[in-house]
Amino acid sequence: MIRAATPADIPVIHALIRELAAYEKAADEARATPEQLHEALFGPRPAVFAHLAVDDSTGEAAGFALWFLTFSTWRGVHGIHLEDLYVRPTARGGGHGRALLTELARICVRRGYARLEWSVLDWNEPAIGFYQSLGARAQDEWCGYRLTDAALAALGSPDD
Repeated sequence: MIRAATPADIPVIHALIRELAAYEKAADEARATPEQLHEALFGPRPAVFAHLAVDDSTGEAAGFALWFLTFSTWRGVHGIHLEDLYVRPTARGGGHGRALLTELARICVRRGYARLEWSVLDWNEPAIGFYQSLGARAQDEWCGYRLTDAALAALGSPDD
């Protein structure tokens, strides 16, 4: 079962994010707090959205998708950027990842969004194979860039 997250799901979403960070060998980089997640997902102006895959037999969260809206200047409409997709190892192969992506694709279709996009680590062959099996294709002509920490602060500091 796939359902939209509620405020009561913040602890499990936080736990799933920590599990994902450990899987991606970056546990020390996952610094988001439950309070930050609550504000981002359920504050006065939500910036991100989340869906949970719930195991029908146990009622427990098997995985989650965290996403936000993008905008295509070329298409003139919104799209969805999937920030995180994670299914617990014990629940993999049960269709939860596909069900989460299917729900996001349905949101795109219902709302007239042009794209559903995400990134995947180049070493994550199981995920790459899964995405390709759904018809997704790598955007090899684009290189991702990111500013964080000291570089972001240096560029964004007011001129003195």
